[in-house]
Amino acid sequence: MTALARLVVRTPWVFIVLFVAITLGVGVNLRNVVIDPEVKSQLPPDIPSLLNAAAIEERFSGAEMVLVVVEAPDVTEPAVLEQLRAISDDLAELERVDSVLSPFSLPRIVREDGSMQTMTAIEEVPSSDAEQAALRASLKANDMVYGNVVAPDFTAASAIAMLSRDASDAETIDEVRQIVAAHGSPGVVSIGGMPSVRVNVSSDIRGDVGRFVPIGLFIVLGFLYVCFRQLRGVLLPFSVVVMSVIVAMGLIPVFGWKIQMVTVVLPVILLAVANDYGIHLMAKMQEANTPDAQLTPTSMAVLVVEDLGTPVIAAGITTIAGLLCLTTHIIVPASQLGILAAIGVGFALFASLMFIPAVLAVLPLPPPVVTGDAERGSLLDRGLVHVARFVARAPKLVVTAVGLTALGAASGLAFLQVDTNPVNYYPSSSPVAVTSDKVNRYFGGSTELALMVEGDIKEPALMSAIDRVDTRLSELPQVGYQTSISRVVKTMHAAVRGDEYFVVPDSREAIAQLFLIHSMGGDPEDFERMVDFDHEHALITVRINSLSTQEIAKVVAAAEQLVDEELAGHPSIIGGFGYVFAELVDAVVEGQVTSLALSLVLVLILVAIAFRSPVAGVFAVLPLGMAMPVLFGLMGYLGIELNIVTAMLSSIMIGVGVDYTIHFLWRYRVERHDGLPPAEAVERTLTTAGRGIVFNALSVVVGFAVLLISNFLPVKFFGFLVVVSISACLVGALALLPALVLIVRPKFLEP
Repeated sequence: MTALARLVVRTPWVFIVLFVAITLGVGVNLRNVVIDPEVKSQLPPDIPSLLNAAAIEERFSGAEMVLVVVEAPDVTEPAVLEQLRAISDDLAELERVDSVLSPFSLPRIVREDGSMQTMTAIEEVPSSDAEQAALRASLKANDMVYGNVVAPDFTAASAIAMLSRDASDAETIDEVRQIVAAHGSPGVVSIGGMPSVRVNVSSDIRGDVGRFVPIGLFIVLGFLYVCFRQLRGVLLPFSVVVMSVIVAMGLIPVFGWKIQMVTVVLPVILLAVANDYGIHLMAKMQEANTPDAQLTPTSMAVLVVEDLGTPVIAAGITTIAGLLCLTTHIIVPASQLGILAAIGVGFALFASLMFIPAVLAVLPLPPPVVTGDAERGSLLDRGLVHVARFVARAPKLVVTAVGLTALGAASGLAFLQVDTNPVNYYPSSSPVAVTSDKVNRYFGGSTELALMVEGDIKEPALMSAIDRVDTRLSELPQVGYQTSISRVVKTMHAAVRGDEYFVVPDSREAIAQLFLIHSMGGDPEDFERMVDFDHEHALITVRINSLSTQEIAKVVAAAEQLVDEELAGHPSIIGGFGYVFAELVDAVVEGQVTSLALSLVLVLILVAIAFRSPVAGVFAVLPLGMAMPVLFGLMGYLGIELNIVTAMLSSIMIGVGVDYTIHFLWRYRVERHDGLPPAEAVERTLTTAGRGIVFNALSVVVGFAVLLISNFLPVKFFGFLVVVSISACLVGALALLPALVLIVRPKFLEP
């Protein structure tokens, strides 16, 4: 480290210009950053849910839909129906809309004059009370309309626009909003569906990024001033933060990636973590800058790098390793975030060891600051002295108290839930959640699950199997509405032969005859979302009336079981957003377990190498082992779900939290080797390195606190949980770890 420090102070302007040039060179790419709110982009394109969704969409056109919901005391009122018809007609004219499902486009199959007749569900708007009553009876008897596009209590109706596969979310929703504005009364109109959710998510991502960076920078500035009360103590770590944020964010378009909801925490991670190494250097400078030190600017720069270079590098590498463990996540943006954050932290580490000493070498020394004095020092200094003396008096009590607290919090693990539905990114009072709730109440659900089966669909055995699957799915409490070709066939059969024949015909010829009769008077597009033109593929579509991913996963599991039991021998696949959400649950849990285990192992190994002792690795991860059950237990007790954002906590917490244990162990070993007895070595460590540790932890806490103003609930919870977890790590480093080294007296720390 001495050679590096002397190289820097010999040519300081070379290093200053180098880091500024790198920052500006990468930063020009910020103008090319693109936001992607698509849920399916969070998973690798080759996993089953996405492959199945693509196969279904290829066979049955696009599966995306936008719902325009009209609410009124009675939607069969003529004025409301005219409003709905106008909306339905205008939606059908949009270039990006393949078809529109509404009471004015969906069919009504009835038996009239002894034969089957096919017409639209609403052919004419009623003009009298009698006609209105007759219409309600007709709609209630129509399975394709009732509960699908007309609410069971007739207080809402919808026009569902089925989008083409190349439809743009932003452009489509903008056009739909214009239609709604043109037909906004007498019914109350709202827009739902995943494209609408994604548009809101995209807008809110921009809002988060636009607020996080300036507010976070302001908070960091204020925090650094409170810590150091000197201009260089503020500006040098702050400049490293700014440069690392620019470099990491600027690499997003370079790698061909996009900003997603997970990625919005990237600048906050760097705001909170990238100044940690500079904080330790500034704290060391103030500690060494005493009136009788006789130091020059260059010798001061060399001193801080010589004394702290090795532990800072060890802390930086372990943080980078913890962040890189996010690459084990199957969730794509989490993996990308790990890489970007690791690069940003790596850049901050190099800048702290080169850029900051270079600037220190060209600036005059500041006035001395009193530190580490129990009498004349700051409130923090006095507090650290009291903590050190209490731990020295009762180390076993400290270990017992911390252990019991961790065990108590860990009991909340039994209540931990996993959730991945993007609607749950928002509070229940938000427009997105309110509209989704309306769709769940009125039309069976806002999340779809699709089951596609291949075979001779006109064959009675297969048609009957489809009907059994459809019937058994309809019995699930989570299923609000479903469609299948078997229901249509039974309806046509009853229309031809009478109500008692609401069953699947027992011959292929009879089924084929029903389709032939329909083709003579019905629209060929009536069944395009249920069976393909060649009658070789059928689609069962289920709407799930819950936003809970756990409930959605139950429907997926039931569908998989029914495929095995009823459709054996017929190629079948399950798709739709319900399947994507269910697979995301497994991805979140698997990623959490893998990244947690890997980050703990890597940190243990790296610390063991740094201290040349396997026992050192164990001691370094012990406070993290205490913080982990506290974190996840609190999540269980507070009802905070494990989702694509909070699943990243463990790797980040381990990567950041291990810094505190490294700096404590390093300084404690130095004090023991200088001849101080254990209790005095603990006090000396906490009043010197402990000051930087506290500044470091508080920097992370105040940096991540900016997430509490996010538009997204998972991001808000992430900010809160980081505050909790880092606080737990700080307690571990300042209380648990000192108590343990006093009790065990590990050899790697002894002189």
